Amino acid sequence: MQAYVYKSQRKADTFVYLATRDDFTLLPEPLRTQLGELVFVLEVALTPERKLARGDAAVVRQNLAAHDFHIQFPPPPDPAHRHDA
Repeated sequence: MQAYVYKSQRKADTFVYLATRDDFTLLPEPLRTQLGELVFVLEVALTPERKLARGDAAVVRQNLAAHDFHIQFPPPPDPAHRHDA
């Protein structure tokens, strides 16, 4: 399964995987508005063996098959790296 990955220009470290390149109509309008401009960064073959830096390739494939898109949000803050004043 091919996926087309875009980076949100409005939401830091947020990426969108689309089943069809440049078909932003696959995203619900409120989500498109929230993410702002999306810039193409990568085309990737999501095979069962594929490892992703963040996230599970199987979950991404399931979301693409069911919804034609997948959103990768930034990881939650690491409490061990908090700098309290």
